This record gives sequence, C-alpha cells and structure tokens, in this order.
Amino acid sequence: MMGELTLQTEDTPTMSERSIVSELMTLIADRKANPPERSYVVKLLNGGITAIGPKILEEAHEVVSAAEESGDAGRAHLIHEVADLLFHSLVLLGEREIAWSEIETELARRFGVSGLDEKASRPPK
Repeated sequence: MMGELTLQTEDTPTMSERSIVSELMTLIADRKANPPERSYVVKLLNGGITAIGPKILEEAHEVVSAAEESGDAGRAHLIHEVADLLFHSLVLLGEREIAWSEIETELARRFGVSGLDEKASRPPK
C-alpha cells in the first residue's frame, strides 16, 4: 500500500492524506444516508451524474487553467482547484457507492508498472 503523506501549512493542522479522504468519504456516505435540509453534497447526490459530472468537468478545466499560472499565487490556485476536483470526484464515488479503498487498490495494482504497459493491457473500448 502507498505510504501516508503528511499535509501541513502554517494555517492547518497536520492530517494524513488518507485520513482526510476517509473523513470526506464518511461524510458523503452520511449525507447520502441521512440528508440534512441544507447540504451542497446532498444537492449534488440528488442530482446524480447529471449534476456531479458537469462539476467535475468544470473543476478539471480549472485545474488545467490554474496549472498554467506561475509563482506562489499560481501554485496556491492549483492546489485549491485540485482540492475542488478531488472533492467532486469523491462525491461521484459516494453516489456510485465506490469506496476510496477500491481506488487505492487500483492505484496499488498499477504501482511499479509502466503506464504504457498498463494502458496496453486494457481491453479495447
């Protein structure tokens, strides 16, 4: 399994990458099972792929745009946009009831395998 990466800035407490993703997945599952009246996650879940898909596409575009920015401000913007993309991707996984551990398993399966070899091993679309 991949090691934990510790994330820390001056303004945030230390938390491992795995634990924040796990916490978000737990929150998303809870919102799905016990939807509060006002919740952005519930709004997305209720809209299904039709609501979540365009948000993921929007955030992916914003990631690429932010990556083109230079300097500290560009770096901070890229981090912000990747977090948005990951969050919306996690909501999609929650909507489809796919656990984060399944994504980790898939990444672990690919780890140490050439990306070109892995792609070539996939069945044709």
